[in-house]
Amino acid sequence: MYEKKDYYYELPEELIAQDPLKDRASSRLMVLDKESGAVTHRTFRDIIEYLDPGDCLVMNDTKVIPARLLGQREGSGGAVEVLLLKRTGKDVWECLVKPGKKMRPGMRAVFGDAAETELRAEVISELDDGKRSIRFEYKGIFEEVLDRLGEMPLPPYITHKLAKEDRDRYQTVYAKNSGSAAAPTAGLHFTNELLKEIEDKGVKTAKVTLHVGLGTFRPVKADNILDHHMHSEHCEVSSETAEMINSCRQNGGRIICVGTTSVRTLESMTDEDGILRAGTKETEIFIYPGYRFRITDALITNFHLPESTLIMLVSALAGREKVLAAYEEAVREKYRFFSFGDAMFIH
Repeated sequence: MYEKKDYYYELPEELIAQDPLKDRASSRLMVLDKESGAVTHRTFRDIIEYLDPGDCLVMNDTKVIPARLLGQREGSGGAVEVLLLKRTGKDVWECLVKPGKKMRPGMRAVFGDAAETELRAEVISELDDGKRSIRFEYKGIFEEVLDRLGEMPLPPYITHKLAKEDRDRYQTVYAKNSGSAAAPTAGLHFTNELLKEIEDKGVKTAKVTLHVGLGTFRPVKADNILDHHMHSEHCEVSSETAEMINSCRQNGGRIICVGTTSVRTLESMTDEDGILRAGTKETEIFIYPGYRFRITDALITNFHLPESTLIMLVSALAGREKVLAAYEEAVREKYRFFSFGDAMFIH
C-alpha cells in the first residue's frame, strides 16, 4: 500500500494526449462507482446527468501564467531558461533554471529583443531542489511584459508546442487569479454553456484558488511513499465559498471537486469536524490511501501518471485496486491520458 510500485500501470506512449480537443466538452468520460468499482463510458457533457440539485461543484479558479522565459546570460550570451514557480516578494520569484551550473548568485540574464531589453533578471540565491531566487527588473507592468515574452509551461510529457493563439486551451473558462505554473486540468473540459446548464439544474458552483506548482509533476523518488515530501502551494478559500459549501453539506448535498487541486484545497482548509474555514495558507497536504476525507464526496479528474502523488490521491478516494482496474480498462479502451486527455468521475 505504501510502496511506489503499487501505483504503477503500463501506458502506451501513443495514449498521451498531445493536443487539446477543439470542443472541450466532447472528451470521453469514465464514470467509476467507488463502492462497487463499476465503470461506465460516457462523454464529458453527460456529467450533468450525475449531478443532483443541491450538490456543490467546487472549481479551482487559478490562472496559468506564461511562466517559461527564454533568454541569454549577460556578457557570454549563452542561452538560459527560467521557469517562474512562485512569487516570494516584490519582483522576486522562486524559479527553476537551465543550465543550473551557470545560474549562480550574481549572474544576470536578459529576455526579449536585444535592441530594447524589456526584462532583466538577477540570481539572488540558490534554494533547495536546484531552484533559484531571482529578482526581475522591467518597465511597465510585469504581467504584461510576461504575457509578451513568456511561453506556457506545458508539462514535460507534452512535446507539441502550444501556439500563442491557443493559450486559452490551457486555461479553464473560469480562470481568474493568476499564479499557476500548470493548469488544473480537470476543469479544461467545462464550457460556459455546460456550466450554465449545471447551474440551471440547481447545482451550486463554488470557486477556490490553489496556485499549481511544478511539484504536481515532480516524480515520487522514494520507494516508500511516506518518505516523499510535497512542495508547498498557496491556496485560498473565501468566506462566501466556505459558507456555500458548509450550507450544502448541512442540507445533505454532495461536495464534488473538480480536480485534485480543489480536493487538496478543501481538505487543507477543513477542520476535523468537517467544517470548511475561510482563509489562505501554504499547503503541503499529501493524500494517499488510508486518508480519511473530511469534506470531499466525489471527484471529477483526469487520468494521472503512473506512480504519481495524484494517482495516490485518487486511490485514497476510490481504492487502489478499483482505480488501477479502471485505468487498465481506460488503456484497453484507448482513452486519452494526462493534461489534454479524457476525464473520470468518481462518485
